[in-house]
Amino acid sequence: MAKDTVRSPDDVVEEIDSLVDDGMFESKSEFYRFSAEYVLTLINPDHEVETFNFDEIKRELNIDPVAQVESVGTDGGTFFLDALITVRKYGLRGNFSDAEEFIDTHYEPTDQECLLLEELLGTYRESASSN
Repeated sequence: MAKDTVRSPDDVVEEIDSLVDDGMFESKSEFYRFSAEYVLTLINPDHEVETFNFDEIKRELNIDPVAQVESVGTDGGTFFLDALITVRKYGLRGNFSDAEEFIDTHYEPTDQECLLLEELLGTYRESASSN
C-alpha cells in the first residue's frame, strides 16, 4: 500500500481529530482512506472501492446522496456533466481532436449542450495558442 503525505489547514485536522476521538472513525488513516474512495465514487461511478468496511462506514455516516448532490450544487451526474468533464480533460491536455471527436460523436451540431462544449473547448484552444 502506498503512502502519501498531505498538508491540511489546522481547522480541518482538528475536525478530523474530533471525528476520530468521537469514534466515528477508528483512525485518521481510516478517515482519509474513506474520504478519498468516497470522492472517487462520486467522480467515477465505476470506481472499484478497496477500502475495508467502506459500505459499512458509509451506512453509519448516513450520507443522503440527494442532499449531497444539492449541497455540492451539481446536476447529479447527468451525461452533460460527464461530457463537460471529458472535454475539460481533453482541453487541459491539449487533445483538441479527441475532444472534437467526443463532441461530434455524442451531440448534434445545433444542440445547446454541444454549443456549450464547443465554447469550452475554444477557451482551451485560445489558452494554448497564447502560451
